[in-house]
Amino acid sequence: MTDQNLAIVVLAAGQGTRMKSATPKLLHELGGIPIVAHVLATAKELDAAHVVAVVRHERDRLAAVIAQELPEAVIVDQDEVPGTGRAVEQAVEALPADFAGDVLVVNGDVPLLDAATLRELIAAHRSGEAAATILSSFPADATGYGRIVRTPEGHLDRIVEHKDATEDERRIGEINAGIYLFGLAALRDRLALVSTDNAQGEKYLTDVIALLREAGFDVDALPVPESWLVEGINDRAQLSDAAAKLNALLVRTWQLAGVTVQDPATTWIDVKAKLAPDVTLLPGTQIRGATVVKTGATIGPDTTLLDCEVGEGATVKRADATLSVIGAGATVGPFSYLRPGTVLGAGGKIGTFSETKNAVIGEGTKLAHFNYVGDAEVGARGNLGAGVITANYDGVNKHRTEIGSDVRISTNTVLVAPVRMGDGAYTGAGTVVRKDVPAGALAITVAPQRNIEGWVAEKRPGTDADRAAKAADAAESGE
Repeated sequence: MTDQNLAIVVLAAGQGTRMKSATPKLLHELGGIPIVAHVLATAKELDAAHVVAVVRHERDRLAAVIAQELPEAVIVDQDEVPGTGRAVEQAVEALPADFAGDVLVVNGDVPLLDAATLRELIAAHRSGEAAATILSSFPADATGYGRIVRTPEGHLDRIVEHKDATEDERRIGEINAGIYLFGLAALRDRLALVSTDNAQGEKYLTDVIALLREAGFDVDALPVPESWLVEGINDRAQLSDAAAKLNALLVRTWQLAGVTVQDPATTWIDVKAKLAPDVTLLPGTQIRGATVVKTGATIGPDTTLLDCEVGEGATVKRADATLSVIGAGATVGPFSYLRPGTVLGAGGKIGTFSETKNAVIGEGTKLAHFNYVGDAEVGARGNLGAGVITANYDGVNKHRTEIGSDVRISTNTVLVAPVRMGDGAYTGAGTVVRKDVPAGALAITVAPQRNIEGWVAEKRPGTDADRAAKAADAAESGE
């Protein structure tokens, strides 16, 4: 049910200069999706009546992702007045005139904060009489953070920035996590009083807390159980830390759902991946994007799957696959490369040092080793010997190869597209197929073999080969 009394403001206007990147900070990926997408997913899970995202830096790129991830969100452009207070002020102005509920303010760079924690914040706020309730935490090192100073009754008295804190205040381990829940009326009235009269010339949202306390309102601070829930991402090191924490949570979630993860430390699973019970992930495996792995499949070791579908009981070993479908009971690898558009039928095989692209390979067909099959359709129960390739590119255009069912293609055959082999056809070793092969036919391109006697002695005198040949001749003649 939609919470008609809740509006969420997502602060997404920061530049993120510490990332030192051409990509906006909030668009860096974490678990396969942008950082801000995690925050938007949490907002969606809370089912608020209104979600407002405030943007500024790289506005168009960020707005496009927000619109894709949460189409119902209202996007507000922060004006020239800097600061979180101004961002929230503009977001409040964008709310419907008849809205009179609570406003939850979250940061777009805090991706691990979950809906359950925020529901606890909302419940605590609504069960009391505080004008605002914020989240706090107890990090291992509070240096640099604003400290939570409480009243004797346990309410929040004030937030003291580290640089302004006394020695006693700096010993306080509880810090402001930067997540706020306000009653709209109290928030709107105090935002109008926040000034830019400070060293940075910004409107700070924390000033609203101070103004509420000055007016005699109670403000509560709710500690989170784990400080990592509210840790923001400001640089690449923090991004890496968050990725490791998120991945550990995802791996454990799948383990509890019946997936065997042999080595969690080297296994990475993206948030959109789906794994069935009795899937086994071996060391060095990456399950990326929206990959789906079905019951009984074994993935790894040293395998990366991106946006793939793997059928029941399939085995994928030391392989790299993107946008590919691997059928039930099929085997891939080791050292296989499946490019987008590969579809391997049930019980099929793509083996050692084989590469496929935009190729549909029928049930039970085997590409055992050293093959390239691109822009092709291969029927069922076929066998492509070592070194078989489809020559699909003529230097200008790509062309398709069609291979029927129950076809046997011998080693080192080249099929020059566009070409078709009928059902049950064969090729001889080393054949170059340039014309269609009828069903049940054998295609061969045989040139007479010539042996030029004495060639090594004439062209390579004094070499090891020359000496070996002369020794063989002498042994044969009995000399």
